Amino acid sequence: MKQYDYIITGGGCAGLSLLKQMMLHSFFRNKKILLIDKTEKKQNDKTWCFWEQHPGLFEDIVFHSWQQIDFYSDTFSARFDLIPYQYKMIRGIDLYTKVLDEAMQPGNIEIVYDEVVAVENKESFAIVNTKQNTFSAHYVFNSISFEGWKQKAMQQKNIHVLLQHFKGWLIEANEKYFDDHIATFMDFRVDQKNGTAFVYVLPVSHHQALIEYTMFSEKVLEANEYDKALDDYIGNTLQINNYSISHIESGIIPMTNYAFSKGEGRIINIGTAGGQTKGSTGFTFQFIQKHTAKLIDALMKHSNPLHLQQFSVKRFHLYDSILLNVLCNKKMNGDKLFAQLFRKNKIQAILKFLDNETNFSEELKIMKSVSSSVFIPAAIREMLAF
Repeated sequence: MKQYDYIITGGGCAGLSLLKQMMLHSFFRNKKILLIDKTEKKQNDKTWCFWEQHPGLFEDIVFHSWQQIDFYSDTFSARFDLIPYQYKMIRGIDLYTKVLDEAMQPGNIEIVYDEVVAVENKESFAIVNTKQNTFSAHYVFNSISFEGWKQKAMQQKNIHVLLQHFKGWLIEANEKYFDDHIATFMDFRVDQKNGTAFVYVLPVSHHQALIEYTMFSEKVLEANEYDKALDDYIGNTLQINNYSISHIESGIIPMTNYAFSKGEGRIINIGTAGGQTKGSTGFTFQFIQKHTAKLIDALMKHSNPLHLQQFSVKRFHLYDSILLNVLCNKKMNGDKLFAQLFRKNKIQAILKFLDNETNFSEELKIMKSVSSSVFIPAAIREMLAF
């Protein structure tokens, strides 16, 4: 059984962000690190979009960015200047290529392509079992969900469960149609009968844009329903009739106040498996970066990476629970809820709140902007269950 200092299971955003951070610090240069992923990543299978005020860890692979965004609904529409924020896009293939190429240089990092079947704790180390081998390490950073979270969540009281499911087309229009300085952050002018539904339009040139149809609901749609929604939006709302599709991506993200395990013993869960997806929105990328930085800091200080939650984390978990309560119980349509939020607040305040970075005074202003008759009963119920 080969032994390592650290093993990272799963080579997605969380695993590679952690590996990238390790390569930046001299503390890890004499550590034996193993990354295990099921298969080599040779295709662009996903896109991450996020906002930040300053250049981040992956600034050199940002594929496109925008300083203005549009918001549309039947009751409110507006364009917002994001400064000092920028809304950014990173393609999966660029992140995979960058980190994995860099990992070949130091000499202390090994990459194995094999399927992880289990991770288990021992007294002073952890074990990773793959289909072909067994490995051990002082710590295992695991981004793989081995058990269905949804089934567990549905069995618990006061847990809300929605899915954020989406399909996106990267289209190329025959004419110059798009302003590549402006992204459509949310367009709710689509059918809301099956759940909270909206469209992103993310132009990367005058001819090209990633157009993504997204829904918050308990169940996913039939495959052809996403295609129909995208086709209708492009033809009827954008009024683009001549275009080709060069890339397709889809996914399902948990939206829930279910408490994902942070890990146990020598196993630390990361990414969505470790609860780094924001329950009320599905945003993950920046929460992974923040969690990764804390893990790196703990390791370099020889502290337990399973650090205790801060009060602010619990506070924002409560806010997520309240919003999920409203959506799951259909107390208010999502399009109207977000329209209230965007109409009555500065965009910078909204982004800061969605990043879990506001203080209590700023949060009160956000709360006052949404319907008190809807949110106060939901808040009382969630606080009693908290």
